[in-house]
Amino acid sequence: ICRDGQRMAALTRALAFFGPDIAVLEFPAWDCLPYDRVSPNASVVAQRMTALSRLTRVKGRDRPSVLLTTVNAALQRVPAREFVATHALSVAPGNVLGMHGVIEWLELNGFTRASTVREPGEYAVRGGILDLFPPGLDMPVRFDFFGDALESIRSFDPQTQRSELSLRGLDLVPVAEFQLVTETIRRFRTGYVAEFGATAPDDLLYEAVSEGRRHPGMEHWLPLFHDQMETVFDYLPGTPLALEHLDEDAARERFTQIGDYYDARREALKDGMTPPYKPLPPTRLYLSETEWKQRLDASALARLTPFAVPAAADVIDVAARAGHNFAAERAEPNANVFEALSKHVLGLQAAGKRVAIALWSEGARERMSHVLADHQLHNLTPVGAWPQALALPKPTVALAVLGIESGFETEDAAIVSEQDILGDRLVRPRRAMRRADNFIAEATSLASGDLVVHVDHGIGRFVGLQAIEAAGAPHDCLEIHYAESAKLFLPVENVDLLSRYGSEQTNVELDRLGGGNWQARKARMKSRIREIAGELIKIAAERQLREAPRLTVEHGVYDEFCAGFPYDETDDQRA
Repeated sequence: ICRDGQRMAALTRALAFFGPDIAVLEFPAWDCLPYDRVSPNASVVAQRMTALSRLTRVKGRDRPSVLLTTVNAALQRVPAREFVATHALSVAPGNVLGMHGVIEWLELNGFTRASTVREPGEYAVRGGILDLFPPGLDMPVRFDFFGDALESIRSFDPQTQRSELSLRGLDLVPVAEFQLVTETIRRFRTGYVAEFGATAPDDLLYEAVSEGRRHPGMEHWLPLFHDQMETVFDYLPGTPLALEHLDEDAARERFTQIGDYYDARREALKDGMTPPYKPLPPTRLYLSETEWKQRLDASALARLTPFAVPAAADVIDVAARAGHNFAAERAEPNANVFEALSKHVLGLQAAGKRVAIALWSEGARERMSHVLADHQLHNLTPVGAWPQALALPKPTVALAVLGIESGFETEDAAIVSEQDILGDRLVRPRRAMRRADNFIAEATSLASGDLVVHVDHGIGRFVGLQAIEAAGAPHDCLEIHYAESAKLFLPVENVDLLSRYGSEQTNVELDRLGGGNWQARKARMKSRIREIAGELIKIAAERQLREAPRLTVEHGVYDEFCAGFPYDETDDQRA
């Protein structure tokens, strides 16, 4: 049990490196506040349901495994094991199940219909093809139906929409922690009235659920949709627990937060807040502080601490301490941090210790290998996991891609982190950049009414996708309208002939299909492009004839500069 999601992600990375044979399963908490008006993110719910589904099938496994979760997730009640185990759907090529049956299952279990599948929990329908992004997979999948038979399941790239690998089968799990069916709606209505009394006309939640509609934030009344709720402890009875340092402090803070938010909602309800928010008592949604302590006391429990503890029979000392931090060397104007690192590594090796350097990325590892070689540190070997490092001769320095904040030393090994050497990295949020030549990689990136340019026919208006009967089979086409009510149906595989119209204007004059106006404009533009190209060639020729002093930078110095660059590079900087 980790303090929070960031610590859980860090431990996942560390376990993948130090224990590659251990199966790691993550169970995150909702990414919203207690008693919020918004629902948790669909991808978070999908990850939770994937974890719970796998926890119902852990018996009989021979591979060691660990469940990583957070304090917030462990304190929250979850659907019962019976609900999770009975609501999975297994599919494989050759199954006779019908597309409509699959779509009905997706709708009941929280999947969202979209024009293009990009995020976990989304699906899209195009003729006899069903695109779906199941939770737990890195890529979406494409179901190809022939009648009621599932012919194939293939993964595909969500950016290019191109199919890639064939799959022999797939287990689907819900991306919602409840279903909206007649039975659960009745159960919710009965429980809601029993808990809060008669409902008012302005109770939008009660109205939406009664009509079978999903309502923002309805997950915060999750117990009303189920006969009983359980906890993640119930899924793994008898499993030993490890509490991270400060977990119990984090739990106390969480109990206080839950109580404060519940009290605030109760006060607002008394003051006549509209629309009304009727919060369930905290014990319906979360463990109480007493239950939490009982769960810990009933388990085989290990408490992790970074501090020294007096020796005792139940204390295990892993004999590790913080590694050397090079902050002083970085602050000294005339010192070279890489030179200091080389001396430090040689000193560790002289003391008989195995040394590994942990870098944040493949690029950082490659740069560091060049820089350290320039500073007379050789025998550098890249490794993918700690067992590989242990297999190397001791004088060899292992270079690992491992995101840890600070290094550490034990009696016979030392890990030096990139952050120890170069200081904090200032990570900026990366924006997804679309290459110009892939600006419209797939048909469904267009919205109805968008202006498009066809390479042969000019400016038209995209209306939507249509299934056209061709050669006795439905074929997906883009419907594009031109001047004088002319229509063009473009097969989706020829979408590369289209590009978006580059202006925000919407009252643009559309071209005529078969007219000469577009071809004339193209010819004039080609002529203008040739003139511009001629000017560019002339300038380039003049530059070739002129000379200037060359500015050169020593290879090692430039590598050191790149290694010490504390930002995530932009696309242009990387190029």
